[in-house]
Amino acid sequence: MKKVVMPRDTAQISDPQISAAANGAESANESYAPDLHYGADIGQALKAVRELKKLTVEQVAEITRVRRAYLVDIEAMRLDKLPSRPFTIGYIRAYAEALGLDGEAAVERFKAEEPVLDEPLRGPVGVDTDRDPRWAAIVAGVVVILAAIIAWNVAQRAMTANAPPSPTAPAKAAAQALAAQKSGTFNLGAPLPAPVESTTPPLYVTPGMPDDGSNTGGGVTTVKPLTKADGEAAVDISKLSPIFVATAKVYGAPASQPSAVTLQAIKGASLIVRGADGSIYFARQFAQGEAYRAPQLTGLMAEVSEPTNFQVFVRGQSRGVLPAAQTSLTKLADSVPAPAAKSAPAATVAPAAPAAAAAATPKPPQAK
Repeated sequence: MKKVVMPRDTAQISDPQISAAANGAESANESYAPDLHYGADIGQALKAVRELKKLTVEQVAEITRVRRAYLVDIEAMRLDKLPSRPFTIGYIRAYAEALGLDGEAAVERFKAEEPVLDEPLRGPVGVDTDRDPRWAAIVAGVVVILAAIIAWNVAQRAMTANAPPSPTAPAKAAAQALAAQKSGTFNLGAPLPAPVESTTPPLYVTPGMPDDGSNTGGGVTTVKPLTKADGEAAVDISKLSPIFVATAKVYGAPASQPSAVTLQAIKGASLIVRGADGSIYFARQFAQGEAYRAPQLTGLMAEVSEPTNFQVFVRGQSRGVLPAAQTSLTKLADSVPAPAAKSAPAATVAPAAPAAAAAATPKPPQAK
């Protein structure tokens, strides 16, 4: 009997049939991998490829920059929850390219499965497209107003067309009226007097200025005492000092300078002295007894809070109280003329001595 020698087992398959079976199983596994033609629609195909690559919907949304809800709706083919068709096609193309598939092939399968080409564009999701009902009310109101205006104009025209003509004077009466008119000059008569508001107002009297009829003989102007509403004198002049006596501090011009007007406070009051240009020369709140010697400047004006609280002395003599709250110090100084300068006494001739008079007298002739 002949012996058969078997080769040593080296853990390698040398039978060609067994090798072919193994290659067939491997190719069968490769053909089982899902692609764009997998499943009932493109949504199932994309979902199967995503799960094969072990990617989550959130990861695909991060890659494609598409909302997660839109990707889930594409996988379930809920087209009513997706935006308009152009947006949906763009989302499917981006989804397929993110999985490494052909985006155009995915779009072609979607168009073949959903061949609706005349679908109108949908508005963006989340945007309120409802119209404001107030606009309809506004438009209706404008239409009603325009209709009312048109109807009123039509009614006015109709009433005017049906109205009788306006009455006119007969031709004969009109001719007589024209003939009665006279040509030439017309006498208008004397002019009417001017109305009351156009008459000349009374002259304004400046406080502290002498009015008409106040000058006495010799050009001396007196300061009239103030009176109350009932005619009673505001200050009893008889109780005032006739001459100036300094009882408190004296302000203003020093004693070495001449001063014609001196104001002495009878009661506490304020005094402001202004120049001719309105500038303030002196201002102070006076206490009782304090006085002010006005310098001899032209145009000085005294403004006081209460005129009856200041006694006026002109060249040392009392002139009563201030006549008004604003008084011209220059006018007060001119109210009393300055005393005339004393003239030198006339030279007198002493009487002649008796001896000189006797010598000057001629002697009578002696008898012979």
